[in-house]
Amino acid sequence: MTRVASLFLPRLSIERLRRLERPRALPEPRALQPLPVDDDPGACSVPRGGNWRPGARWAREGTPDRAQVAAAAKALPRHQQPTMRELGRRSEAAVHPFKGGQNAPLASTGTGAENPSPSAPPLILAAQVGNKQLISAACPAALGLGLTPGMAVTQARALVPELDIRPAEPAADAALLDQLVLHAVRHWTPTAAVSGADGIWLDLTGVTHLFGGEDRFCARVLAFCGRLRLTARVAVAGTPGAAHALARFGRRTIEQIEAGREAQVLAPLPLASLRISPDALAAAARFGLERVGDLLPLPRGPLARRLGLASIRRLDEALGRVAEPIIPVVPEEVPVATLRLLEPIGTAEAIEQVIGDLLADLVAQLRARGLGARTLMLALDRVDGSEQRLSIGTVRASRDAAHLARLFHLRVERIDPGLGIETMRLAAVRSEPLGATALGPALADGPGTADLATLVDQLAGRAGSHALFTIGSVQSDVPERATVRDEPLASPRGWPAWKRPVHLLRRPEPLTNVVALLPDHPPRRFRWRGSVHVVVAGDGPERIHGEWWRRDGEVWAVRDYFRVEDEQGARFWLFRRGDGVDTATGDLSWYMHGLFG
Repeated sequence: MTRVASLFLPRLSIERLRRLERPRALPEPRALQPLPVDDDPGACSVPRGGNWRPGARWAREGTPDRAQVAAAAKALPRHQQPTMRELGRRSEAAVHPFKGGQNAPLASTGTGAENPSPSAPPLILAAQVGNKQLISAACPAALGLGLTPGMAVTQARALVPELDIRPAEPAADAALLDQLVLHAVRHWTPTAAVSGADGIWLDLTGVTHLFGGEDRFCARVLAFCGRLRLTARVAVAGTPGAAHALARFGRRTIEQIEAGREAQVLAPLPLASLRISPDALAAAARFGLERVGDLLPLPRGPLARRLGLASIRRLDEALGRVAEPIIPVVPEEVPVATLRLLEPIGTAEAIEQVIGDLLADLVAQLRARGLGARTLMLALDRVDGSEQRLSIGTVRASRDAAHLARLFHLRVERIDPGLGIETMRLAAVRSEPLGATALGPALADGPGTADLATLVDQLAGRAGSHALFTIGSVQSDVPERATVRDEPLASPRGWPAWKRPVHLLRRPEPLTNVVALLPDHPPRRFRWRGSVHVVVAGDGPERIHGEWWRRDGEVWAVRDYFRVEDEQGARFWLFRRGDGVDTATGDLSWYMHGLFG
C-alpha cells in the first residue's frame, strides 16, 4: 500500500532569514523605583518599612484592573502587543528555563520556530515582477496587519511605515530545500523530492515501521523542523496530490488519510488545493465551482472542455485514479577506495605502495563517471584506533595516477604510522567533470602548448598551496583595490590599457624632502627609505579620483601619478595627494606606490 507524506514549510523564506540573523542583545534592566515608606500607617495593616502584603485592598487601589490593561494592550500595534504570558494568563505553558536550547543542530537554539522580539518591525520579502515590486512572503506580524503576498510593496509601506522590507532570495530558499531533501534521503526514506518552493515529498511505503509508525514519524519530522526553527505541517495520504492538498489546506499540524478515503477528505477543500493553473481557477469561478466536491459529480467531458485536461489529470492524481510518480533526488556519492591490510604496515615504501593501489581503484571510478580529482583525502586507521588524514590538491582536474602518486610522495613523511596502519581509505572529496584531451600537436611533433598544471602541483606540494598565485583584476580605479589574488592557472581579464608597475607596494609609503614644481610637473628630487633619488626623466600626471561611494573622505580626493627614472636607471611609480590647486583635494604629500622592473 502506497503512503506518501507531504512536508509543508509555510514560512520558509522568512524563517531562513531569521535563522541567519544574530541574536539581539538583551534589553537593559529597568531600575526599580523604591516603594514609599509611611512612618505613620495608622490603622492600615501595612507592615512598617514598606513590606506590603500581596492582595491587600489598599495595594489594589489606584492600579488599573485587568480590563484596563487588556484594553491598553489591544490599542498597541499588532507586532508590539505583549504575549498572553506577559498579561498574566496562566493557561499558556512556560518554557523550562534550563532545558531550552539544548541539542539544537546547525548552530541553532530553541525548540520551535523563531519568534522575534515584540519590538522588531514586521518583515516582508519583495520580488520584482515586471515593473512592480510585490510581496512574496510576510512574517506573521505582517500578515496580522493585512499585508498579504501579492500586494504591492508601495501599498504595504503606506499602510505600515515602519515596515522591514528585504529582497526575496528564491535561490537561497531552493538551496535550503535541497539540503532538507538530502537529509531526508540519508535518514528517513530513500525516495524524496522537492514539492514546489515550500515543501518536499516523502515516500513512506515500507519505512514507517522503522520509526514506530506514521504518528511517530510525523512527530519526529516536526521536531526536526522545530529544532531548525522552521514552522512545518505534515500530511500523509495514499497519493502525492492528496498529501499536498491536506498539508497546505488542512486544519491540523498532522493530517492522515486512510487509503481509499481521498475523495471524502478532499471534497470540502478549495480547488486551489489541486494545483491547477490560475486560468482554470478563474474559469471554475465563473461557473460557480469552488470546492473539490463540486467537480466529483460533474461529467468529465464538459468539465475537461471548461477547465482543461490538465485540471482533470490533477483531480485524478489526487484521487488515485492516475499514478503520479515522485522523481527522487539521488545524492551524489563521493568516489572512495578502501583497502584493509592483512598485517599492519609502518614503512614509507609500504605506505606508498598501498597508495598506488588505492589510486588505481579510484582512477577507475573517476574514469567511469567522467570526473577528475581536484582534492584527495587519505585516511589511515592505526592499530591503536586513532586516525590520520593527509590531503593533496590540484589546480586542474586530473586522474593521472602517476602524477597524483608523486604529490603524495612529497607529503608521505608527514604520516606517523605509530604501531602500524591497518586500514587506508582514499576519497575524492572534490571532483570536476573531465573529458578527453586533444593530443594532435603532440602526435604530429608540432610546437604544443606547455601544460603548467603538473609543475604548479609539485611546487604547491613543496611550498604550500598558498605560496602560488596569480594576480587578477577588480573593477576599481584605486590601484591598491584593483588587484586580487587568484588561482595560479587563472587567466585574468580587464587589465587597464595604461602602464602599471610590476611590483605594487601593499601600502603607499610616504616620501620626504620632495622638490617638485606645482601643479603638473614630476618631482626632481625625493628621499625614500633613507636614500636620496635624483630624477632625470618623468612622465605624467595620470589623475585618479577617489571612490566617493565607499566613504565620505574620498568625495574630493585626487591622486596625480607620475612615472619617474633616477640617475641609476631605477623607475618608480609615485603620486601626489591633491591636484595642486584646490586644498580640498589633498594635502600635497608624496607617496611611493610601485616599482617598474
